Amino acid sequence: MQLLLAALIVLPLLGAGAALLPVPPGLRGRDPDQAVLRHGVTVTGAVLLGTLVLAAAFDHGDPARMQATSDISWIPALGVRLHVGLDGISLPLFVLTALLTFLCAVYSYFRMPPGPGAKGFVAFLLVLETGTLATFAALDLVLFFLAFEMVLIPMYFLIARWGGAGRGPAAWKFILYTLLGSVLMLLGFLLIGLRAGTFDMVALAEAHGAGLSHSTQFLAVLAIGLGFAVKTPMWPLHSWLPDAHTAAPTAGSVLLAGVLLKMGTYGLVRIALPVTPDGMHTLAPYLGAFAVVGILYGSLACLALVRQGAGGDLKRLIAYSSVGHMGFVLLGISTLTATGVNGALFANVAHGLITGLLFFLVGALKERVGSTDLDRLAGAGGAALYGRTPRIGALIAFAAVASLGLPGLAGFWGEMLAMLGAYHPADGLHRPLYLTFLALAGLGTLLTAAYLLLIVRRVCMGDTPVPATGGQDRPAPAVLPDLRGHEFAAWSPLVALTLLAGLWPAVLLHLTDPAVQNLLPGVAR
Repeated sequence: MQLLLAALIVLPLLGAGAALLPVPPGLRGRDPDQAVLRHGVTVTGAVLLGTLVLAAAFDHGDPARMQATSDISWIPALGVRLHVGLDGISLPLFVLTALLTFLCAVYSYFRMPPGPGAKGFVAFLLVLETGTLATFAALDLVLFFLAFEMVLIPMYFLIARWGGAGRGPAAWKFILYTLLGSVLMLLGFLLIGLRAGTFDMVALAEAHGAGLSHSTQFLAVLAIGLGFAVKTPMWPLHSWLPDAHTAAPTAGSVLLAGVLLKMGTYGLVRIALPVTPDGMHTLAPYLGAFAVVGILYGSLACLALVRQGAGGDLKRLIAYSSVGHMGFVLLGISTLTATGVNGALFANVAHGLITGLLFFLVGALKERVGSTDLDRLAGAGGAALYGRTPRIGALIAFAAVASLGLPGLAGFWGEMLAMLGAYHPADGLHRPLYLTFLALAGLGTLLTAAYLLLIVRRVCMGDTPVPATGGQDRPAPAVLPDLRGHEFAAWSPLVALTLLAGLWPAVLLHLTDPAVQNLLPGVAR
């Protein structure tokens, strides 16, 4: 399995190089663009297949142990190693990355976004996959940092070259914010590595902060936390996200929401919790406070957008909703409990599935209607989606109720566990403060339900019902193409997994809980 994991990380990078050849190897098409798009589907499909084999061979009886590990000396002078492996925390995100990238490749094969051409698009998509997979598998701080940064350039170009209106400023805002966060994160990593004498994440986690003074841990987690907060993004460092999502092509939005936003919260769990436990304990209440502000801010911003009338943009609204949903992830982490951290990890995966589906749906609507304006999508007050594209309308309603946390769907468990963690935070944390956080987060769930139900009413049902034959003063609803075959292929796995995770949460929790318990002894008091 060691060789398989290494091959899965390297294969997309090799595929990116092959995509830039005059004629990519493998399947042929009617023209060079179709050939390279088929190449992208083939490479991402092979990665997904290998990932499923890796997941099947994973020892589910011992998910706290790092498996399929490789450890090779890379830069001996600095003690940096090519150390990779997976446990119950990283495996679900590793599989999610492979799945979403493959679905984006399939969707883009049939609906390539307008831009310079397919070669660069496929190459950047595959480089992005390599960087993300390497981030979730890296077990060395320097390797983690390099993989973390590897995703920035391809995402910048996906937005800047294949995005929509405002793509230039949005891409620059994305790269400047994230690079600033990266500088802080690197300083924190260097402080830990130099003081502890190793960059090995497994050894550092097993030490649980031994050898690092409280002041060192505090400064390190402050720098690392700010770097991860930009990537998450945490309020008030979120302002790059709505512009990036609004301008990005469909595949870029799906991967940005479904995978890239998870890298910051994953880093907090993988690095900050076990390596700097004293620093995390000091900063946890502040993290919780920013988390609940983000929950309320994201919900209120969405309510304002859905109620503002002309100019409300569905894609921007979903981007703001991510700020609120990731607030629940941060709240769970801030509790420093197994319940809260498990909830955060569950919410990470659930958000990737549900928001990925939402951005796929919005991309399909933009292709049909030519806009993501709420009034245009609602048929200017009458011809809503249930009348024009009933299957897509039904999928939007499904994704909306999953996103608001309806029991039985994936969005429920993560938010519930995060709030349960706030009800009983770790020893030494101020419980009345966390009960306040719990109350505010509960208010956030009500606001989330309000704006998502308003979206369903406005976009799917229309403001007022219109007879199928049209009224005296209104024309009959325009008929749009409903669910197509390639869209069904790209979206049905996300629907199925949203149902599976909601009805059988143990499919994730039995993986994450033993690994979380292994990370937490240095934090709990």
